[in-house]
Amino acid sequence: MTVVTRGAGDGPFPTEIEVRGFRLWSDEPEQAGGTNRGPSPYDLLLAALGACIVMTVRSHAGRKGWPLESVTVSLDHDRIHARDCVECMTKEGRLDRVKRRVTLVGALDDAQRAELLKVADRCPVHRTLTSETVIADL
Repeated sequence: MTVVTRGAGDGPFPTEIEVRGFRLWSDEPEQAGGTNRGPSPYDLLLAALGACIVMTVRSHAGRKGWPLESVTVSLDHDRIHARDCVECMTKEGRLDRVKRRVTLVGALDDAQRAELLKVADRCPVHRTLTSETVIADL
């Protein structure tokens, strides 16, 4: 699968995205100098992570036959000083931090909820973001 992006429209930020026949836009908000034509690249990154978590959790619950009615994932991204991150190995510079809230609705017991929250960490996008990634020229 190849995703194609191209600058289009007024200003430096509006970007057309083409993926598997779908077209969408990315842009920056007006306060950042954009035209607010679409979600920012970080918005799209968080959307990809959230969608992956929902799909992975729902798929796992379905295979187990568990009474999961819905999954909602809320995500926020910011950058912090490494020295302020107690659980991080890196102690210099700045780090990206994603805060996540997974809400599970359904008549699940505590063990099922705990397992589904662990499964959320195993979605493919989460694994990509937390492992070494190499970006090479095509």
